[in-house]
Amino acid sequence: MGIIKACVGFLVIAAVVVGLFQVAPVMLANYSFQDDLKTVSLMDSSNLQKTDEDVRNDVLRKVKEHDLPIEAKQIAVQRINTPGISAVYLSVNYSVTINLPGYSFDMSFNPTSGNKGF
Repeated sequence: MGIIKACVGFLVIAAVVVGLFQVAPVMLANYSFQDDLKTVSLMDSSNLQKTDEDVRNDVLRKVKEHDLPIEAKQIAVQRINTPGISAVYLSVNYSVTINLPGYSFDMSFNPTSGNKGF
């Protein structure tokens, strides 16, 4: 009986480790991408010559660095222009499918630049 409990316990721990190795890289990529969104937002808000399409292209370059399943139409660009202050707010909606042995699910993410107002 003790060996069966030990085997079941080992299988549970192995399943948790396998799940962690599938989920952790996706979450870390999202956190890193959100940090890059903030950087792009700050850099592009200071350059008034950049169009929304230019900003999207900057974000798409970061998307390729992180290997995320995001297309240009999923990137929302909002400009906030007040006298003396210019800001670019970026928002992206995407989901990633996590495939575990015997089970798969989608993780949805909505990273933003967090630069919507001062």
